[in-house]
Amino acid sequence: MHVINNSLPQGDRETAGAALQATLADLLDLTLVAKQAHWNLYGPRFRSVHVQLDETATLARDHADTVAERAAALGVSPDGRAATIAGTSGVPAFPSGWTRDTDAVEALVHALSTVIERLRQRISEVGPVDVVTEDLLIGLTADLEKQSWMFQAENRV
Repeated sequence: MHVINNSLPQGDRETAGAALQATLADLLDLTLVAKQAHWNLYGPRFRSVHVQLDETATLARDHADTVAERAAALGVSPDGRAATIAGTSGVPAFPSGWTRDTDAVEALVHALSTVIERLRQRISEVGPVDVVTEDLLIGLTADLEKQSWMFQAENRV
């Protein structure tokens, strides 16, 4: 059932909707991973990494909202429920317990790299069918690549 109508052909809407839903799950999970690291961080670079983790969580959460609203605008119901995120996210698991600053940075570099790789694949799938969604995913990828660069620079001492 489509509550919202959109001029995008049904097949194109399904392709864009699937890419947006997968991105939503990744972003919500990335938000949780960044907050888990943020809350359990220790080490000599605590302050700078703590702040950067919060920035990453906020960025991912804000983009998740934009992605979900784009899906809704296409008439695709976004699903941000915990079970859906747990079952579909491609973000690598983050360990429980206290996390040394260098380990947290390494984990975030890995998580961001995974999400970026998945986004680039979705960009190539969505580009031919919906340039608006493609543009949204490109901007998101640029923001995540900036976060990745910043985390990578943090661990290069």
